[in-house]
Amino acid sequence: MRWLHRIENGILTVLVLILVALAGAQIIMRNVFGGGFSWADPFLRTLVVWTAMLGALAAVREDKHIAVDVLQRFLPPGAQRLARVLTLLFAAAVCAALAWYGWGLVGVDLDGDAKSEFGLPNWLLESILPIGFGLMALRFVVRAFATPTHVPGLSAPELLHDAGRMNAGDEGQAR
Repeated sequence: MRWLHRIENGILTVLVLILVALAGAQIIMRNVFGGGFSWADPFLRTLVVWTAMLGALAAVREDKHIAVDVLQRFLPPGAQRLARVLTLLFAAAVCAALAWYGWGLVGVDLDGDAKSEFGLPNWLLESILPIGFGLMALRFVVRAFATPTHVPGLSAPELLHDAGRMNAGDEGQAR
């Protein structure tokens, strides 16, 4: 699975770099030359959607997605586990519904020959919606029954591992 995670992270990194470079080039071209690439703005919008979907997929993979766990913190451990499972299964159901309706959107454009301003078929550009939400639904189901990587109330798993590990006296020894 690590190779799959590396591929996902690599694609996400490349998309963000392209997004930043192209947006920067557009700004410079508009300010210096009075115009930019005609296809760049729609392409940037598409890249934002792809980047957001792949980023959300990575967040679910790492259990770093947005979660409301205020109530969960005050429950006993067994009830915390049940609340986590129910919450993640609900998130999976919502993502599955969004994947289903995303597939319907792709299906509408799949029947037609509509193309984007930069020449790619619209269905191809929209395909990230059902694919991304479908994969998120699967990951939420897996996360529901996996060991949590964080404690409710702590914002990052690193806090669990680093808390109390180093104090002021140990800092010099660690170097």
